[in-house]
Amino acid sequence: MSILSALFGTKKLSDNIVLLDPSAFSKAIADKEIQLVDVRTPNEYQGGHIGNAINIDFFNPVKFEKSFATLNKEMPLYIYCRSGSRSKKAAKKLLNMGFSKIFDLKGGYLLWR
Repeated sequence: MSILSALFGTKKLSDNIVLLDPSAFSKAIADKEIQLVDVRTPNEYQGGHIGNAINIDFFNPVKFEKSFATLNKEMPLYIYCRSGSRSKKAAKKLLNMGFSKIFDLKGGYLLWR
């Protein structure tokens, strides 16, 4: 673990994917124009979500591809799911779609709350 990771709750999963703990994620999305995506199902999203997050269901592959295709691939992209498993898979898929700066919420919405 680097000093940066210890201080800011980050873990670099690859050159393009960074895992952020809830505190670091919260600071990163505060007061900025960002792309924040909840990759849970619509029912999960309706049960509560991070403010300003849009919902793009990971389990709906056609909608997933079409919806992410409308986002800016050069802007940082912040994603989360319920526990971190889906968003980790989504991040890898998004890399293949051309996104270059992906930030994933460690522990997902469960740890956020």
